[in-house]
Amino acid sequence: MATESPATRRVQVAEHPRLLKLKEMFNSKFGSIPKFYVRAPGRVNIIGEHIDYCGYSVLPMAVEQDVLIAVEPVKTYALQLANTNPLYPDFSTSANNIQIDKTKPLWHNYFLCGLKGIQEHFGLSNLTGMNCLVDGNIPPSSGLSSSSALVCCAGLVTLTVLGRNLSKFLPFQVELAEICAKSERYIGTEGGGMDQSISFLAEEGTAKLIEFSPLRATDVKLPSGAVFVIANSCVEMNKAATSHFNIRVMECRLAAKLLAKYKSLQWDKVLRLEEVQAKLGISLEEMLLVTEDALHPEPYNPEEICRCLGISLEELRTQILSPNTQDVLIFKLYQRAKHVYSEAARVLQFKKICEEAPENMVQLLGELMNQSHMSCRDMYECSCPELDQLVDICRKFGAQGSRLTGAGWGGCTVSMVPADKLPSFLANVHKAYYQRSDGSLAPEKQSLFATKPGGGALVLLEA
Repeated sequence: MATESPATRRVQVAEHPRLLKLKEMFNSKFGSIPKFYVRAPGRVNIIGEHIDYCGYSVLPMAVEQDVLIAVEPVKTYALQLANTNPLYPDFSTSANNIQIDKTKPLWHNYFLCGLKGIQEHFGLSNLTGMNCLVDGNIPPSSGLSSSSALVCCAGLVTLTVLGRNLSKFLPFQVELAEICAKSERYIGTEGGGMDQSISFLAEEGTAKLIEFSPLRATDVKLPSGAVFVIANSCVEMNKAATSHFNIRVMECRLAAKLLAKYKSLQWDKVLRLEEVQAKLGISLEEMLLVTEDALHPEPYNPEEICRCLGISLEELRTQILSPNTQDVLIFKLYQRAKHVYSEAARVLQFKKICEEAPENMVQLLGELMNQSHMSCRDMYECSCPELDQLVDICRKFGAQGSRLTGAGWGGCTVSMVPADKLPSFLANVHKAYYQRSDGSLAPEKQSLFATKPGGGALVLLEA
């Protein structure tokens, strides 16, 4: 039988400085003691960028940085949210009147997404209130999934307050990941589910191959002679505040429909590029050839897409495009499909090399990471000058592979560095990228650190 309840750990709060400080701040804020704590980690995606929402497998690992929430259920319907970071103002509302404003991706709306997801999953009209104090040490808008970690944390908080169990037929972590992936769309982000999945399915010491439909995770043992290093470009990109991300989702959706039409499939039922491959029963390499034949490198305008599919502009806007992409005038379908199919193949190659562990595995894995960045930069156009510069610096000072990680357009790089080169790598990258004579990079945003696979979300009870 599948697990029905969340991972729970008893802790001596006094032995954990961060928990102790959070408990003291909670008491100062609300005049009471938390009943329990919940943590959900951020993640770094090692390879497999922008392909989860196309139906393809990805290869992330959880990082040690996380969102931590102290919680006290109350007997009223009042939901009171506070944050240890003074940049994020307090918020209060009724737990029975959850309103999420898609036009304003404010921090508390991500908490409300997780809460609303659980509320709707169980069809509840009356929710108990709670006091929550949130503490996060994942750099915001950095591509390390700070937003999804907050959604996941809030979902687990709400489920724990309600004392509810999930299905007896699915593993608890799988079902909760699916609920939270769906609920994050309340904020307007058309994501694919990787971030929520790794937050719940992560295990210490291993990366995970995350597959979708159905959602499942497989351990991937990373090379012992290499270390993964995250470097923040200090350029922030909020997925929910810009249309870049959702435009890419729609370009992939349109490419899937045009490829399906070209191959005489029932295109109107197709949403994802993986569905085209599955229906045709051919390899990823063959899908790249089909893409060459079916799509042209020049951008498509809405009128041409309508001609190809035999639909009206109104049908395109209202039945296919998302609300914040209905006025887009240019769609690069060829480039996006080429990236997705080639990146999906790189993920499978990465896993295969990790399993076979040849002598030159670090070099081979590094080459795949470098190819991934090139494709993200040139075919998916989700990089930026600062990320490209940081990737070049990382490779110059010893990284076997380096690439942007997360949605892109800012945020972080992930680099694979031979373990014996780590000290000099960190020193040289810090000097080359962060120590600028004009002081243009804010010190509080600078982060360069080695990481290892961390554990997943869990409930913490004071022993």
